[in-house]
Amino acid sequence: MTHLTIPSLIGYTWGALGLVWLAGLAFTKGTVHSEPMGPRLFQIAIILFGFTLLGNTRFSAGWLGENFLSPTHSLQIAGLVLTIGGCLFAIWARIALGNNWSGRATVKAGHELIVTGPYSLARHPIYTGLLLASIGTALAAAEWRCILGLALIVSGFAAKIGQEERLMMQTFPETYPRYRQRVKALIPGLL
Repeated sequence: MTHLTIPSLIGYTWGALGLVWLAGLAFTKGTVHSEPMGPRLFQIAIILFGFTLLGNTRFSAGWLGENFLSPTHSLQIAGLVLTIGGCLFAIWARIALGNNWSGRATVKAGHELIVTGPYSLARHPIYTGLLLASIGTALAAAEWRCILGLALIVSGFAAKIGQEERLMMQTFPETYPRYRQRVKALIPGLL
């Protein structure tokens, strides 16, 4: 029997999230309008490199592998809890979004503005969950590579949120501004 370590449990958590995303691809509506491919490729590159730094110990050489905090068992447990909680929140948001979901800023055929469930807490709850999970993973590893990865993920998501906000304002000019006033982008009551 294999001994489960905190890093392996974190890996399995991210793997489960990936499986939910892959399964959900089969249930999306057709795209009516989407962002240009150039900015999308740049965002993908930044975000993927960020997640690679966050989750791949091959980048633990030199200063990237140095600890920014003392890696205690308690810190690893806290990181695991945040990773699991963040992934579960992102999965809940992905399921709530249903067939309106896309990996890029798009308007789907018959697109609906979802404002219930996790979307009543944050306008971009998938990113909220992914960022929470990323912070948890970074805490559990406590290496500078994770901080750099987290910074790249945040910058990629910030660019993507800007595009999605513009697209939703164009698509729902009557209802989205009111939704924006009522619900924060990522952190309920703050941001």
